[in-house]
Amino acid sequence: MSQPALIIIDLQNDYFADGAFPLCNAEPTLEAVERAIRKAQARALPVVLIQHVVDPVAGKAPFFNADTQGVKIHPRILAAAAQAPVVVKRYADSFDGTVLQETLQALGVDELILCGMMTHNCVTHTALSRCADDYARVTVLSDATATVSEILQRIALGALARRVTLASVDEVLG
Repeated sequence: MSQPALIIIDLQNDYFADGAFPLCNAEPTLEAVERAIRKAQARALPVVLIQHVVDPVAGKAPFFNADTQGVKIHPRILAAAAQAPVVVKRYADSFDGTVLQETLQALGVDELILCGMMTHNCVTHTALSRCADDYARVTVLSDATATVSEILQRIALGALARRVTLASVDEVLG
């Protein structure tokens, strides 16, 4: 029997209206991710939160700087997934230099269900990571992802479709 996990990538304040780098369709994506969390929890699937924090050694960045309001995971996501482990990353690939692989192994996970922000960058890099090759299936929840524009969203999802499964929250989680 398979053990999927819901991986929520970078649902952080800087990507919303009052943040340093607001994304297109951030609010509908937030609502879709909240729905995905509820559905995953109803099925007793593990949920893991990914948080991007810029390496302070690299200097100040346009967003996701440590100790800012913008770097924090959106409060509605923290409320919905209060018990979920948080994996901090510094690069686009959520596996790169993090404890994500170890966290998923400890949870017995063999399938990935990915959602979050930015589709063309962090979601794509995680979905196509060499570490993701270790999992039986990688699915991206197309209605629970967002990026800087609608056209870039379509381009990113189109490119991902050749390598991973794309589906909606309801198609994957019921």
